[in-house]
Amino acid sequence: MQLTAAYPHIEKPSDAPARLERLPRIRVAQIIADYIAWSWSPDDICRNYPHLTPAEVHAAMLYYYDHREEIDAELHREWQEYMDARSQSIDSPVVARLRSHGPS
Repeated sequence: MQLTAAYPHIEKPSDAPARLERLPRIRVAQIIADYIAWSWSPDDICRNYPHLTPAEVHAAMLYYYDHREEIDAELHREWQEYMDARSQSIDSPVVARLRSHGPS
């Protein structure tokens, strides 16, 4: 089910997070994360991500305020995954490779 009529520029597949229609790799939650973490305005977000249009950023904001619980839960899950990985000291493949070639 897509909500493009109610939320231009946003698509919400029933089995996936809400995302931009033009750039489906960019989720609404990613845009909102900068809004929450850095207190960026839509103009600030557009300045920092010039590939996004003001209409897309404003549509993401509108979607967020209408579906706040959904997006907050998505951000919380991502934060928890990050903290779990960090507590287990799991290195990314790049970090592991750099460590293996570092000074002995």
